[in-house]
Amino acid sequence: MTETVETSVKPVKAAASRRQLLQLSGAAALLAAARAALPSGAFAQTPGPELKGTRLGYIALTDAAPLIIAKEKGIYAKYGLPDMDIAKQASWGATRDNMALGFKANGIDGGHILSPKPYLYGTGKVMQNSQPLPMYTLLRLNEDCQGLSVSNEYKDLNVGTDSSALKEAFAKKKAAGKEVKAAMTFPGGTHDLWIRYWLAAGGIDPDSDISTIVVPPAQMVANMKVGSMDCFCVGEPWNEQLVNQNIGFTAATTGEIWFKHPEKVLGMRADFVDQNPKAAMAIMLATMEAQMWCEKMENKQEMAEIIGRRQWFNVPVPDIIGRIKGDINYGRGKIVKNSKLLMKFWGEGGSVSYPWKSLDTWFVTENIRWGKFEHTIDIKALVDKTNRSDLWLDAAKTLGVANPPKGDSRGVETFFDGVKFDPAAPLDYLKALKIKRVA
Repeated sequence: MTETVETSVKPVKAAASRRQLLQLSGAAALLAAARAALPSGAFAQTPGPELKGTRLGYIALTDAAPLIIAKEKGIYAKYGLPDMDIAKQASWGATRDNMALGFKANGIDGGHILSPKPYLYGTGKVMQNSQPLPMYTLLRLNEDCQGLSVSNEYKDLNVGTDSSALKEAFAKKKAAGKEVKAAMTFPGGTHDLWIRYWLAAGGIDPDSDISTIVVPPAQMVANMKVGSMDCFCVGEPWNEQLVNQNIGFTAATTGEIWFKHPEKVLGMRADFVDQNPKAAMAIMLATMEAQMWCEKMENKQEMAEIIGRRQWFNVPVPDIIGRIKGDINYGRGKIVKNSKLLMKFWGEGGSVSYPWKSLDTWFVTENIRWGKFEHTIDIKALVDKTNRSDLWLDAAKTLGVANPPKGDSRGVETFFDGVKFDPAAPLDYLKALKIKRVA
């Protein structure tokens, strides 16, 4: 990647005329006006981004698609960032280490990361030497479409959203002197929290009844094939690939555990955003536009073909296309077509992309549940410091997004087992849970 330099100021054309605007309507008018006023990647009537680009990391998971599409479709270049580098990371641990380095030290300045990671990084909980790395959550990349998959060893059991049928089977395996392992992708990350919630709801303590292990997403299928784990939680396309190779089955998608749950974010080092506010805004604008593109059903096939390429995922399109359209092959003969469980990238008014603080409140609370954070931590202060919903609203205004979210709370959330989470009273949620690490 070339050395970053300041971009030159480019003349800004006059905005669309009043007559032209009257010929359009609603969001289309606003977007047309913004594009007419902001040519060649400039996003304000001031000098463009401080840099021509930086490096963002991604893991080979379908929810990284907006970053890849923004690069492939020239959207980053459109917003004055022709030198953006979207770099594959070997694991979430590698993502963490490269984020700590930063681009100037040949690492990354941000990227596609698990929703709790900005909080885990920012507090130093998962960093080397517990050194805090201040981070910002700029936007949510997607909702839903992760999977809870189980080895074919248990295919005759009635395992679905209710995991309780595994409790006795796991106990028998342990009694026989064998270790029971559940794999996730990063301690305290989304996949760790989904599989813990699912197991605990079925009466299985993820810390005492089984062992949890960390496996990079792209290695999940190969590890289950050789018997390294009994179940796992990961994003797509790896659950679909597992089924297609007849190694295991999907017990449930995570959208069935918590419908419209938050998943990945575009997270960036706070120092990068603070020092390069125009470049950070340009990255947000381009990524949000790519999210809109990814959301459209007519673009799903092309999206699958692009991200499946060797330089991105190196995964066959059939392993990707079904679940992003809502067609779920669970294995064991169960196939559901046109479900509402497809991956969501944008939503009405950008409701998927908007980084609701109430959702981050759940992630921090759930990590208190499992001992990652102390129960005395000031949840609101941590979320307010890290979540930059204010920048998202600025970006949405520039893009002319109609009816963007208002406020910072999505309200009370309800899980598949009837448990409710009120973001205004997170400790009440904790007290009501039966299996946890806090009193």
